[in-house]
Amino acid sequence: MSTAAGAAAAVATSAAGYLTRRAAQKERVRILYRRALKDTLNWAVHRHLFYQDASDLRERFEANKHVEDLDTIDRLIADAEASYNKWRHPDPYIVPWAPGGSKFTRNPTPPSGIEIIYDYGREDND
Repeated sequence: MSTAAGAAAAVATSAAGYLTRRAAQKERVRILYRRALKDTLNWAVHRHLFYQDASDLRERFEANKHVEDLDTIDRLIADAEASYNKWRHPDPYIVPWAPGGSKFTRNPTPPSGIEIIYDYGREDND
C-alpha cells in the first residue's frame, strides 16, 4: 500500500469515527430533550405554563447548538443529564392503563385454558 493510500485510509477511518461519535451524541441529545420535555409537562399544572417552560427548555438546548468540539459536547451532555436527573419529578404522571399506571392489568386476560361458551343455556331442540 502506498503512502497516499495509507493516508487516505487513515482519513477515512478518522472521519468514520468522527461521524459515528457525532451520531451517538445527536441521539443522546434527542433522547435527553424528549425526556426533559415530557418531565416539564409533569411539573406544569396548566398548559399555558407548560408552553412557557417548553420554550425555555428549547432555548437552553439551542444555546449550545453551535458547539463543534466533541469533548465539549460530551461534557455538555453529561452536565445536562446530571441536571435532568437532579430535577426529575418525584411523582410523574403515568397514563392509567400504561405499565405502572393505576389501571394496568386491572382486568387481566383469562388464562389460555379457559373457554367462553356463548350459548347461554340454550337447548338443542332438533
